[in-house]
Amino acid sequence: MKNAKRLGLDAADISTVMLKEHTPVYLNRVNRLIDEIGIPIAMASAYPDFTHPDALQRERELEYLRRDIAMCSELRLQYVRVLAGQAHLETSREEGIRWAVEMLRRAAVTAAKFGVTLVYENHFKPTVWEYADFSFPIDIFLEIALKIKGSGVKLNFDTGNVTALGLDPIPILKKIYPDVATVHISDMAELGKFAPVVIGTGVTPNKEILAYLKQQGFNGLVCIEEASGTGYDGIRKAVEFVRSAWEEAL
Repeated sequence: MKNAKRLGLDAADISTVMLKEHTPVYLNRVNRLIDEIGIPIAMASAYPDFTHPDALQRERELEYLRRDIAMCSELRLQYVRVLAGQAHLETSREEGIRWAVEMLRRAAVTAAKFGVTLVYENHFKPTVWEYADFSFPIDIFLEIALKIKGSGVKLNFDTGNVTALGLDPIPILKKIYPDVATVHISDMAELGKFAPVVIGTGVTPNKEILAYLKQQGFNGLVCIEEASGTGYDGIRKAVEFVRSAWEEAL
C-alpha cells in the first residue's frame, strides 16, 4: 500500500492470504492502517475451490468465501476476485462447470448482502493450490462466464493469462466486455507459455488492450499484476508503462 501511494496509484489490489486474522481487533488495526496510508484496498483475491469432487468440501469452500466477503466488506473493499476451482483429476468438464456456476451464483447473494461485487477471473494457478485453475482453458472460462451472467458476478479479465494459452486476448475481451468490471494487466515472455515478465517487455498486446478499453469508456479498475519477481523496480516500470500507454491511447 505504501508503494502504491509512492507511485501515485489510486488503490491497492491484494490477496486475502495477506490478511492474517478475521478478529475485530485485527481488522480495526488494518482499517486504521488504510486510513493512515491514505490508499484504499479496492480488491482482494479469494480462492474458492468449487470444483472439488467432494460435495461437503464444496460447501466448506462456499462458507470460506462468505467469510472472506464479510471480511472484505468490513475493510471497505469494492471487489472480491474469485475463481472456479482447481482442475482436480476426478472432476469432469461438465461437473466442474455445473458446480462452479452453482456456487458462484450462491456466493453472489452473500456478496450483494454485504455490498461487494464478485469478479470471476480467467486465472492460471494460485500458489495456494495444488492444481491449475479448472477454467484456465478459455472455452471453460467463457462457458462459466455465460452461465453466471445476470447473477451479479462480474468478470476480471487477465490479459497475460490469455497470451499464456497462445491466444490473442483482444477478441476474447471484446466478446465478454459488457461484463468486465476489472482488468488485470500482466505480461508473458512468449506466446503459449506461462512465463511472467515485467509489464511492457513481453508479447501480450497490452497497449492495444488499454487503447480498446479507453475507446469503450471503461471506468472500472485497471490493476497492474506485476509477477516478474523483480521487486519494486518491476512494479515501477509496470506502472510507468501502463500509465503511458493509457495516456497515449486515442
